[in-house]
This record gives sequence, structure tokens and C-alpha cells, in this order.
Amino acid sequence: MAGERPTMVHVAEVAGVSVPTVSKVLNGRADVSEATRSRVLKAVSATGYLPRLNASSERSGIIDLLIESVASPWALEILRGAEAEAAHNGSAVAVSATMRPDFSIKRWLASVAARRSDGVIFVLNRPDHEELDALRELQAGVVLLDPVGESEPELATVGATNWNGALEATEYLIGLGHTRIGFIGGPQALRCSLDRYEGYVAALRRHQLDLDPSLVVWEEFRSEGGSKGADALFAVPERPTAIFASSDQQAAGVFHAARLQGLSIPRDLSVVGFDDTILGEYMSPRLTTVRQPLDDMAREAVRLLFERRSARTDAPRIELSTSLVVRDSAAPPAARR
Repeated sequence: MAGERPTMVHVAEVAGVSVPTVSKVLNGRADVSEATRSRVLKAVSATGYLPRLNASSERSGIIDLLIESVASPWALEILRGAEAEAAHNGSAVAVSATMRPDFSIKRWLASVAARRSDGVIFVLNRPDHEELDALRELQAGVVLLDPVGESEPELATVGATNWNGALEATEYLIGLGHTRIGFIGGPQALRCSLDRYEGYVAALRRHQLDLDPSLVVWEEFRSEGGSKGADALFAVPERPTAIFASSDQQAAGVFHAARLQGLSIPRDLSVVGFDDTILGEYMSPRLTTVRQPLDDMAREAVRLLFERRSARTDAPRIELSTSLVVRDSAAPPAARR
């Protein structure tokens, strides 16, 4: 099969069954034994065959949502929005996590086709070209829910205004009187990390403040990344009076690191996060943060999936607006009080 695109014929040959039997398995027919079904799905994985979703008007009532992990408040916001909108449209959501050690994109695609899913919402946590290439095979059956800000022209995409959110957060701190503002970015390979950094830089420039490279660090979006980033910023000879963290989880890590240093928030250090997950409401003091409308983004992705199923349209990129949520974790620096 070198150089050939795998077909159902190849799958049938590897599985030792007929082409109609392969078709029955991929279409979720019940009149196939479990042993035969398992053999066919293994052959699908072995050959690399990528079945297309059923594009007919008949609906199965299932939407597949593929996400890196569900172990974060960020992911739960997305799942909540997707489930609510799917239920509104008479469907349910089947969730799969790509971080599972035994996850295989080929086996997953075969199972999606077998249950005749109404379509796929793919949450792009990080660029993964193998997964994106596979999803392109589904074409009209996919919407990319894209909080990291990547652009995939062939896929309908829903994202958020990361640059504007970072600009607003930084300008809020400047308005309080802060001139030494630390920035903790996410992984530099992600477009959203760069957009938030560029928004931070734009705010400094707009207010004629110099960019100090020693006040910029790049870490993972998790709380551990926030703690490490804060420790690096605290080691700067003239430490920042405020920190803009690129996620709420990072901000929680900043809180932890500040307390270990004996710093009080916001008396000694102001902190602003990004995402506005439920975490911010329960931090002490409550976190000022940029609201990335994750639940609304998920709802829009589901709506767009049904729209594109009923009518072939171009693949749009929709960006929902961020907004600053002011709570208790930021105040004027001590010198201004």
C-alpha cells in the first residue's frame, strides 16, 4: 500500500472480512459480532484508514469533543458550555482526552465513524499536526475550539481576543500606578501566549513605559508555572509591584510564591490573571482577571457545528471578546497609597 491512500478494501484485506462487513462496522450496525468488530477496528488502526463522518441529514444525537485533558477548571468551563448547547439541540457530548497513555487518533476516528457522530468539537490546547491532519479528513464535521489562537484555514474555528484582553489587564495595572509590571507568559510555542505578551507590550508602549526583559518569564499555564515564574521575578534586583499572569492557574501559583516570601496581596503585590475560571472566585483575595468566555466559546462551537452540518459554508474564524473582571487582588502600589 506504499504511496496509496488506505481504503475500505485495504481494511477488509487486513481484517480478513468483506468490504460490506467493514462498512457495517464503520456505520455502527448491530448485526456484526464483537470479535469481528474488534478485528475491523484494529485493521482500521493498522492501515491508517480515516473514515469520514456521515454527512447525511440523519442525526445520531452524539457530538464528540476531543480535548487534551479534563483535569482543570479551564476544561470544565468548556465542557459545561458544550454540554448545555448540545442538550439544547437534542444531543449529548462524548468526551475523549488525548493525554490518555493509550490514546490513538486513528482508533478514535474509527470509533467516531462507528457511532455515526453528528460531528467533532476539537479543543486545541497545543498544536498537534497529526491530530489536525486527521481531523481535516472529516471536513464539514469538525469545528475547532481554539483558545490558544492558532489558525487552521480549512477548519471552522472559535477563539477569543487574547491580545485585547492582555492590553486591558496591563492598562488596568498601569492605571493603578504600577510601572514595574511582571509578565508570566505561557509556552512560547502557543499563539495565545504570544498574543498576550504582545498585548502587554503594547500597553507599556502606549503609556511610554520601557519594556524590561528581566520582568518577562515564560512558564507552563499550570500553578507550578506561576510559582516558578513568580520566584524568578522576585529575584530581580528591583522586583515588580504587580504581576500579570497568563492564566488563573498561574496566578494561583503567584499567590503561593508571594506568601512564601511574606508578601501580602494586594498590599505588597498586585496580581491579575487570565481566563476567569471558578478558581478566581475562591482565591483569597478574590482574583482580578481577564474573562475568556470559555463556556460561550464552547456553545458557539456547537452551534456552528450544527449550522455547517445543515448547509455547506466557508470555514469561518469567530473571535469572542474578552473582558476585565475587577475583584480584590490588585491595588495601587505602596508608594501611591
